[in-house]
Amino acid sequence: MAAASLTLPFASSSSAAAASSSSASSLFSRYTLSHRRFVSSESRSRIHAHKTFKCDLSEPFKNINGKPIVPILNERNLPNFLETARMEKTVNRTSTRLKLFSGTANPILSQEIAWYMGLELGKINIKRFADGEIYVQLQESVRGCDVYLVQPTCPPANENLMELLVMIDACRRASAKTITAVIPYFGYARADRKTQGRESIAAKLVANLITEAGANRVLACDLHSGQSMGYFDIPVDHVYSLPVILDYLASKTISSQDLVVVSPDVGGVARARAFAKKLSDAPLAIVDKRRYGHNVAEVMNLIGDVKGKVAVMMDDMIDTAGTIAKGAALLHEEGAREVYACCTHAVFSNISPQIDANKSTSNNLPTRN
Repeated sequence: MAAASLTLPFASSSSAAAASSSSASSLFSRYTLSHRRFVSSESRSRIHAHKTFKCDLSEPFKNINGKPIVPILNERNLPNFLETARMEKTVNRTSTRLKLFSGTANPILSQEIAWYMGLELGKINIKRFADGEIYVQLQESVRGCDVYLVQPTCPPANENLMELLVMIDACRRASAKTITAVIPYFGYARADRKTQGRESIAAKLVANLITEAGANRVLACDLHSGQSMGYFDIPVDHVYSLPVILDYLASKTISSQDLVVVSPDVGGVARARAFAKKLSDAPLAIVDKRRYGHNVAEVMNLIGDVKGKVAVMMDDMIDTAGTIAKGAALLHEEGAREVYACCTHAVFSNISPQIDANKSTSNNLPTRN
């Protein structure tokens, strides 16, 4: 068999020149590409050089069998670079996002709340024009803050209520994140239902006003009736002053066998029963009264036995003290040894003549509104 052979012709001079030119251009392009890569990497290193940091450990790494041992770091023993990062993320208490403001109804109570929380009251300017209009201006920024406004609606109820509404509106227009109306004494709470025809339910009206003004939450203490929470279209936190009164009675060292809890009216039976359960399930008595008009009450009779016992009358508020004074007189007539009158909201509207004329109670314990 004949062997096959392949003969490759030699390149001409023109083709050789073209080949050399092509190889030169490819060499130049490879050099340019590598140069660009070098320049690019060098520029990137210069750009990111300022973002690098050096680990400054307090102690050098120890080696065992040629392997470094990483020290165990706890919260109190960190390298400098980690300690700096942790401190930057620590919340600064001086720049808290919680703001507490006080109205003019009870600034002493607001000061005590701020002291207890370790805060300072926010700066606010509240004044009244010559015609009685209320002016409110916040003296510091509340943008993005959780704002709490302490303003009970104690007498004068209408003035303090309107002031609360204007304060809420000022915080809303100042871009506060949330607004909580702290209302220890919620005015108009007694007008929670219709007892006669063509009456208003003012408790619902006030709830609507607070909601529409811009409040996000309401915090109230010992509402006159629990159903008042349902009048609000926003969350309501209902707190009780029961622990304060229990601590006071415990200091009197009254025997549980001699104690009886008295409800001054039928509407306060649920409150008195919960109070009696906290006092070693003390017995319960009820004062039956008839109300012939606003702030006018007449005691009819007593349901329960109080003879020879220490009677503790528990009510949510004392306005004119007519119910408490007449109830205490009835308890003494029924043989009670001592009478204590406890309430949460000491309104005390025109109460001086009644207090001077009736000394039936051994002690009165109101908490601050």
